[in-house]
Amino acid sequence: MSVHKFQAEVNDLLHLIIHSLYSHKEIFLRELISNASDALDKLRYLTTSDEAYKSITFEPSITISFNDEKNTLTIEDTGIGMNEQDLIDNLGTIARSGTKRFMEAIAQASKKDMNLIGQFGVGFYASYMVAETVSVLTRKAGEDAAWLWTSDGKGSFSIEPAEKASHGTCITLTMNDEGKEFLSRWRLESLIKKYSNHIAFPIFLEWDGFEYDDKGKKKDTKIHRKDQINSAKALWSRSKQEITTEEYIDFYKNITDSEENPLYWIHTKAEGTIEYTTLFYIPEKAPFDLYHADYKPGVKLYVKRVFITDDDKELLPTYLRFVRGIIDSEDLPLNVSREILQQNRIMNTIRSASVKKILSELKELSERDPEKYAQFITEFNRPIKEGIYSDFANKETLLELVRFKSTAVDGWTSLADYKKRMKDGQKAIYYLTGESEERVRKSPILEMYKKEGIEVLLCFDEIDELVIPMIGRYGDIELKAANRTGAEEDIQSKEAKQKQKENAPLAEKIKKALGDLVKDVRVSSRLSESPACIILDEQDPSMQMAQLMKALGRGEEVEVRPILEINPDHALLKKAQNSESDELTSDIAHVLLNQALLLEGVPIKDPSDFVTRLNRLLSQ
Repeated sequence: MSVHKFQAEVNDLLHLIIHSLYSHKEIFLRELISNASDALDKLRYLTTSDEAYKSITFEPSITISFNDEKNTLTIEDTGIGMNEQDLIDNLGTIARSGTKRFMEAIAQASKKDMNLIGQFGVGFYASYMVAETVSVLTRKAGEDAAWLWTSDGKGSFSIEPAEKASHGTCITLTMNDEGKEFLSRWRLESLIKKYSNHIAFPIFLEWDGFEYDDKGKKKDTKIHRKDQINSAKALWSRSKQEITTEEYIDFYKNITDSEENPLYWIHTKAEGTIEYTTLFYIPEKAPFDLYHADYKPGVKLYVKRVFITDDDKELLPTYLRFVRGIIDSEDLPLNVSREILQQNRIMNTIRSASVKKILSELKELSERDPEKYAQFITEFNRPIKEGIYSDFANKETLLELVRFKSTAVDGWTSLADYKKRMKDGQKAIYYLTGESEERVRKSPILEMYKKEGIEVLLCFDEIDELVIPMIGRYGDIELKAANRTGAEEDIQSKEAKQKQKENAPLAEKIKKALGDLVKDVRVSSRLSESPACIILDEQDPSMQMAQLMKALGRGEEVEVRPILEINPDHALLKKAQNSESDELTSDIAHVLLNQALLLEGVPIKDPSDFVTRLNRLLSQ
């Protein structure tokens, strides 16, 4: 027998699971059944695709039994099994990069979230919420040696050679006081039906008990029973008409290890040249790793109900990574590899059709149930914008799906609704980008648009600087950035143009004071109350984009000089216009520029100089 210490992260993980998820201890059974199902999936795949395994008899089953006298609960499967190294790798070490994030996420969760445990793939350790010790007797398919792994979860585990007649894994939990409630036929049966009814393999409950007569009186005769508890049929292979809403929801919870209901689901069976079935779900809440580069994809691939993979990010485009569900093909080969999958004509056809189906269903939802669609947008508006940038083939549909905040209406609005509200003679759809909704709403650049009653879309997602300009047009209407040169020309009044001519000397005076800090200084037709604002030349990247490029080490390539627009009616500008002091004019010019930069969320280059000039102005 060899004794090993748990990896440090496993100890931390066990402590968190036992103490943080304590009120949800029943999920241990869901996790162990899920692991058993995975082991069966793996063996079924190998027996159909790998010559080395084709001679192995595949008789899938998961059997759960209990002994209330010995205080034990057993979960046994006929799956792939493990050898000694597998036990060390899988049950003693956690090599996943996501484990640290799991521990951080569960420690910070406002309510201890039982969903996190399954999402991070560390469910085996939930056993220690209900067990004093856990033993794992296992034999890997195709190998003769069997092994027994044992641990009380307190820092170490032992592995020793053992005997097992056939491949598979048998996990025995010796229950603690809190776990004794699960040594009951009725309790176990209800949990299996609650969490695992749609597992595609038969789950048996084996138990000893007594017979009862017709009046419910217990007989003296003791019996041994082994009953199948679940339906063991792939839900998606049934027709939509015979599947209840509750079954759809239960299946979603099963495949996502979640207690949340889905927001929406799309069940499609395609017949013809290529036959396949898809069942896609839209979650109510964004997955925790939605914006992580190493996100876990949510779609599983099957071929003729045989599980192939749940780790292929190519099954759907990246911007639809929040979608959960399954794709089941009748035409792909069972031994399809990931490399072949990405080049496969059949898979490309399924993927393309699936994307169009998901987007068309979302469009239909937006028209039929705006309230539910608003829930979707609150969680997934940004990925839809990513699609506009990356999926040219579906750009027009995505433009109908994306939503914006606006100066004209509460909540979300579409480009189509903006177009309906446009004023007579308005030639463009106007938008303004920034780092937060609050900052954009308070931008002085909006003053002219508000005065003229012209709606402006507010864009404050990180990717808006990249995505919105590339939209270009919505139908026959051009999109224009409200903070760039030329945007005001269609709105500018004759009086404003006259004011620009009259105050051209003032603009020149401010520009001379600022020198190379600005590209130009102009008299603004945008401002009515604020003294100044920053705008950008049509050809220049935004200040935020310049900052990003600088952070990536490309700052010199994208050095952006802003254009300062000034309001000649403001008291500070009148002071500058009437002043004969170069120092006072310079102080006003520099303070206005730095204030305008701060309003845009751009850090000023010399805070000390700004404070000195501001103090001089205040003293006067």
